[in-house]
Amino acid sequence: MRLTCPICGERDRREFYYKGDAVALRRPAPDAGDDPWADYVHLRDNPAGETRDLWQHDGGCGAWVVVTRNTVTHEVLATVLAEDEARARS
Repeated sequence: MRLTCPICGERDRREFYYKGDAVALRRPAPDAGDDPWADYVHLRDNPAGETRDLWQHDGGCGAWVVVTRNTVTHEVLATVLAEDEARARS
């Protein structure tokens, strides 16, 4: 599989470290309470199909990248810098 780093361009996925679901971008506020934090820490979906994952370009520029991909076909649909994604949500 090949991933496109928004900074470095297309690279082999072995240059990237897989962090998991991009749930880190939906982190609750520090004072959100126990239930939102329990959900954030412990609950994960395992969908077949389109997912949004967090990867780090560990073997390159070090950027954190949100990768939208299909887990059935292995097609990479989009990549965006995590900091740009977080800024857009603010």
